[in-house]
Amino acid sequence: QVQLVESGGGLVQAGGSLRLSCAASGRTLTSYGVGWFRQAPGKEREFVAALGWSSWSGSSTYYTDSVKGRFTISRDNAKNAVYLQMNSLKPEDTAIYYCAATDDRSGRLRVGDTYNYWGHGTQVAVSS
Repeated sequence: QVQLVESGGGLVQAGGSLRLSCAASGRTLTSYGVGWFRQAPGKEREFVAALGWSSWSGSSTYYTDSVKGRFTISRDNAKNAVYLQMNSLKPEDTAIYYCAATDDRSGRLRVGDTYNYWGHGTQVAVSS
C-alpha cells in the first residue's frame, strides 16, 4: 500500500507560482509511475503531468498541452516525494490537485484509471 499526502496549495494571483508536494509512505516511489491530476468545479478530472518510475525510460515526463512550459514535475527519491512546480499560473489552473501513483507497467500515465493510489487533494486557486 502507498499513502499519498499533498500539500502546498493555496491562493495566488495570476502570473504567480506554487509548488505542490506529494509525500509518500508505505512504499518507495522509485518503482512507481507518479502523476498529478486536477479537477475544477463542475468539470471532469484531467491529467496534468506524470513521471515514469525511476528505473524505466530515465523517468520520462509527460504534460498536458495547457501546462507545458509552465509546470514541472519532479521527484526526490531520498524524501520519497513528488513535486509539481507551477509557474505563470492562470485562473483556469484553479482546481483541486491530486497526486497519484501506479505500479502499472503499460505506460498509460496520462490515464487516471491506470493509477492505484490517490491522495486527498490540495486546493489551488488563481485570482485574475
